[in-house]
Amino acid sequence: MDNLQTNLAAVSQPRAKHNKTRYYILAMIFLVTSLNYGDRATLSMAAAPMSQELGLSTVTMGYIFSAFGWAYVIGQIPGGWLLDKFGARRVYFWSILLWSFFTILLGFVDILGSIPLIIASLFILRFLVGLSESPAFPGNSQIVAAWFPTKERGTAAAIFNSAQYFATVIFAPFMGWLVAHIHWQSVFWIMGGLGIVIAFIWLKVIYSPEKHPTINSDEFKYLQAGGAITSMGENQLKVADENNKMNFKNIKKLLSSRMLLGIFIAQYCITCLTYFFITWFPVYLVKERQMSILEAGFAAVLPALCGFIGGVLGGVISDKLIKMNKSLTFSRKFPIIFGMLLSTSIIVCNYVDSQTAILFFMSLAFFGKGFGALGWAVMSDVAPKEMVGLSGGLFNTFGNTAGIVIPIAIGYIINSTGSFNGALVFVGIHAVIAIICYLFMVGKIQRFELKPTS
Repeated sequence: MDNLQTNLAAVSQPRAKHNKTRYYILAMIFLVTSLNYGDRATLSMAAAPMSQELGLSTVTMGYIFSAFGWAYVIGQIPGGWLLDKFGARRVYFWSILLWSFFTILLGFVDILGSIPLIIASLFILRFLVGLSESPAFPGNSQIVAAWFPTKERGTAAAIFNSAQYFATVIFAPFMGWLVAHIHWQSVFWIMGGLGIVIAFIWLKVIYSPEKHPTINSDEFKYLQAGGAITSMGENQLKVADENNKMNFKNIKKLLSSRMLLGIFIAQYCITCLTYFFITWFPVYLVKERQMSILEAGFAAVLPALCGFIGGVLGGVISDKLIKMNKSLTFSRKFPIIFGMLLSTSIIVCNYVDSQTAILFFMSLAFFGKGFGALGWAVMSDVAPKEMVGLSGGLFNTFGNTAGIVIPIAIGYIINSTGSFNGALVFVGIHAVIAIICYLFMVGKIQRFELKPTS
């Protein structure tokens, strides 16, 4: 009881004047995550002219789009384990460097000449981009768990997660201009080159709270008292027990929790909306709504901006509810369920014709998706302390299975029906399933405690 009172007193202490190091860390995560999603979207922005120039069918493009998802899913659990063993600073640096290098190589596939060789190269390179990016979001979760107390974690996670929308605001018009005025290859060269520069900036900015050169003692004590896991995974495996090892037994422990399984399934459904947006959405605007590539690049900004606003607002409201003494369960579930309800408005696009109405309902859907995208905040709240990276990797494995399913399924739906109508219904249904998971499966949101290995 004395320890609890001490911790509560420490949390209630006014913050020192210069306790802002965690905000610089969050800004760096936001920047890198924006780049991450910008690089994911390079192929979708180049897809229309590239497929026309190289003679690639809709189904072929669906499979090429899915290559990222296959690798991203495969890399999640190993990536999470690497984060727990070596820490986010080192693992993330190599992640940024490698995905940027493979993005640059995508701009050279047209020199191969043979169509089968071009298709194989596009698939392999996108696969390698996805594999390289796989530690990114578990790394974000690990850094946020280290640098932010529980009552600030929802906002912090929402801010880095909302970078996926802000990336479109920044990069979609720029990439659209590059495609329209230079050539589709330039998108890959410039975005990849930017990533290599940012990788080295990362090493100058990111450290764990225990090792950061500018953090002061007041901020460090504030983080510890508020529930932050300040080691950031560095050398954790060297001093831990069997619970830290990457094996099926530990994965089974995580999957045995109904709460965690419900969170994992819901994340798959929520991520389906993300992958529609970063793969087929520009193609939808060009082929279904007859926009030019440049128009599509600018049109994608409004839904993305709404997603960004929704993402930040959802996190702020969730943390505000906690500060109002609402339960953690209610504070996290309310924005998720409300946001997913709004996301079902994507289906309404099938029943309107004007471009203004299309952009309105797409913007509403992505505002809702952003508002409800609190999965990473939830994971920071519930992941066992011994396996933050591995838990995040498993969570992201479920979520990014959508990167495999959505591009291929939508490719087949369009090919068989000749329109995007069925595809939008398919995406909207996933929002409903996410609501069901959080209402009836997840239950109370609390940190999952591992039982000691016998």
